[in-house]
Amino acid sequence: MCHRTEEPIYITKNGYGDMVIMSMESYESTIRRYAMYRDLEMSERQIETGQVIDARMALRETRAKYGL
Repeated sequence: MCHRTEEPIYITKNGYGDMVIMSMESYESTIRRYAMYRDLEMSERQIETGQVIDARMALRETRAKYGL
């Protein structure tokens, strides 16, 4: 059933949530989404703290460094 609906199965213990079972596809998708949100949050923090450089300048520096 879990594979057809792509919905997790919730297991309770004494009426409280205890575990979740999901397909590997759903799990991997969830992990990828979590990683994307983590990367976005890190990027937003870098922008807020001024840890950014102009894209054109970065490209120029990369080309000069590797002789492109």
